[in-house]
Amino acid sequence: MIRGRVITPSAPDYEALRLVAMAQFDDRRPLAIVRVANPADVATALNFAQASDLPLAIRAGGHSTGGYGVADGGLVIDLRDLNAIDVDAANRTVWAGAGATAGDVTRAIEQHGLIVGFGDSGDVGIAGLTLGGGIGYFARSFGLTIDSLLAVEIVTASGDILIADAANHPDLFWAVRGGGGNFGVVTRLQYRLHSLPEFVGGPLVLPPVPEVIAGFARLAAEAPEELTTIAMLMPLPPAPFIPAEAQGQLAFVAMMAFAGPLDAANKALAPFRALATPLADLVGPAPASSLYMLDPPPEARGMASVRSRFTGNFGLDDARAMVNAARACTAPMSMSQIRVLGGAAGRVPGDATAFAHRNSRFMVSFLAMYGGGPDIVEAQERWVSDSVAAVAPVSNGVYVNFLGNGEARGVASAYPADTLARLRDIKRRYDPANLFRLNTNILPA
Repeated sequence: MIRGRVITPSAPDYEALRLVAMAQFDDRRPLAIVRVANPADVATALNFAQASDLPLAIRAGGHSTGGYGVADGGLVIDLRDLNAIDVDAANRTVWAGAGATAGDVTRAIEQHGLIVGFGDSGDVGIAGLTLGGGIGYFARSFGLTIDSLLAVEIVTASGDILIADAANHPDLFWAVRGGGGNFGVVTRLQYRLHSLPEFVGGPLVLPPVPEVIAGFARLAAEAPEELTTIAMLMPLPPAPFIPAEAQGQLAFVAMMAFAGPLDAANKALAPFRALATPLADLVGPAPASSLYMLDPPPEARGMASVRSRFTGNFGLDDARAMVNAARACTAPMSMSQIRVLGGAAGRVPGDATAFAHRNSRFMVSFLAMYGGGPDIVEAQERWVSDSVAAVAPVSNGVYVNFLGNGEARGVASAYPADTLARLRDIKRRYDPANLFRLNTNILPA
């Protein structure tokens, strides 16, 4: 018996609930959507899907680049009502439901002077983000999201409800830290929280000049670990802090996140501010959740294409290639992004988790948002593929959460061979029939 809701095509809210973040998947119409109320509902839905031989999709935030949160003609397990957040400030931990977003959790914990790093967007669900690794605004200070993960509550293909952590089902706990949703339905996640009594952050908007971009990347890689940056070459949005004449023009928008006091932050930020006269500088004391200011409004929903690559270097030639690519993009909205790694994220051994890109200094990614028919989709897919290849011709692999549908090597490009072999062995033990296959799929050994 389901305690939550079962939504079929005749329900008045079916049309709204079946949609995921990216509009190119709007033609997918599931047979039913199960808005689960607890892990037992998940187990019941899994049993039904297997008995009925239905395609199965697991939806949390619905932001997967492959549209994995909706199955055409299948069953969707929708986790969005599992959004409770239980903060234990004294012990610096939080249990959060898989339906919570990064913004939800950040706002709940920052009032206690605590933080855990997620990604770069507040409206993304914590579950998929975490299971792929989680490369966000505190990666250099406190590590990836998975480096703060203490435990998960997970429902396996057999319907078992387990707690996986360092002591219980450690093989499964290793796999979910970077292996995605291949091993079960994660319903709750427990994180270790980090003290953040003072925080300085915000956008530093610089001219879109290759020398500035290359200099920024060098400074960011050499900066104190308290400073993490995610920078985007993008058309400037119509925001109040952007001069009217600059809106819509290409600029280098660097989101700066310093985990510490203002005087230390200003010292660390001074070389960046000296790169060029900023078009805007809003870096200052603020809540950590203010970093999500660039989240697009719901009405901006459209199609999207994305590609990523990890790389060890980002120099002037790469910056020139990035500027050329950004200027060549025909999509209404695009982002050419650099995430600077190292610090705490780089000190974790490569085999400690399923995320194995610990030695990479940079991740570059390209995102195009647009609308239109198949010819436009093909053009934008080609743009993101060509752009990332031009900027990072020597690649250390791709980020599994940004794995595009057209990636030639598929999931093999996201993991070293030894890591993938271990993941396949764990997959065989927990999901031998590959029930959880609508994802960046890892085949059972």
